[in-house]
Amino acid sequence: MNAIPETVFRSREVERVVTGASVSDGAGVKLLRVLTSDLQRRLDPFLMLDEFRSDNPDDYLAGFPNHPHRGFETVTYMLAGRMRHRDNAGHEGLLTAGSVQWMTAGRGIVHSELPEQENSLMHGFQLWVNLPARDKLTAPDYRDLPAEAIPVYAADDGVTIKVIAGESDGVAGAVQREATAPLYLDLELPPGATHTVAIPPGHNAFVYIYQGQVELGRRGQRVAARQLAVLSNTPESDGVLLRSADGARLLLIAGRPLHEPIVQWGPFVMNRREEIEAALADYRDGRF
Repeated sequence: MNAIPETVFRSREVERVVTGASVSDGAGVKLLRVLTSDLQRRLDPFLMLDEFRSDNPDDYLAGFPNHPHRGFETVTYMLAGRMRHRDNAGHEGLLTAGSVQWMTAGRGIVHSELPEQENSLMHGFQLWVNLPARDKLTAPDYRDLPAEAIPVYAADDGVTIKVIAGESDGVAGAVQREATAPLYLDLELPPGATHTVAIPPGHNAFVYIYQGQVELGRRGQRVAARQLAVLSNTPESDGVLLRSADGARLLLIAGRPLHEPIVQWGPFVMNRREEIEAALADYRDGRF
């Protein structure tokens, strides 16, 4: 393999490897849930990560009919297929391959996410990002980012990096957030690649491998496809070292923790139980 790049001098190591659990959500859509509620404190501000991937339309065509959200943001990233979004604020958009939808539920939104079949394959991810207490009741917001609006660059070692949020090697991503300062990268490593990615100190971080196999950190912890690796928070670490003998694709996601209480009831994420009860009442009485 290539020599170790000098960009990152002290790599984070793998603290824990998580294998996702198969679940059904929406109107029976089959998903792989890889960031679950037991990791919410450890990976604050991230609340959930699902991967949906199937070439069987029966697994996803019913989609996600109208459902509410309050108190956080959803990030949907499509690799293949099409997904149509409609909400009660009058927004409508069509996600296609390579595009991203970044939705701030804020004080409340009701929306649907309905797949539109395209060559059978549907593949993508949905990430939930918490909002700080001060922003949980902000006005809902919605952005559709076509593939061409998301910066992509090639590193000197042949690795391709798509910068969905944050900044990588001086390249600003399509989305910036002040409170959580998320870093959301999609990396493609060619066979034999050795690459380092800088991660802001103090950020919680994880890597999700969705194709191939990667060795992480200077210890070379091997992580296989469809596994999530929680990265250590060693204070002196400044990034993570990635190696792949046969090539791989992966998400690297990091964010500034909020250090606030997390109280979740299904699609509502607040700081106190009383706020959840208020969300339920507001939704029931049509105030979203």
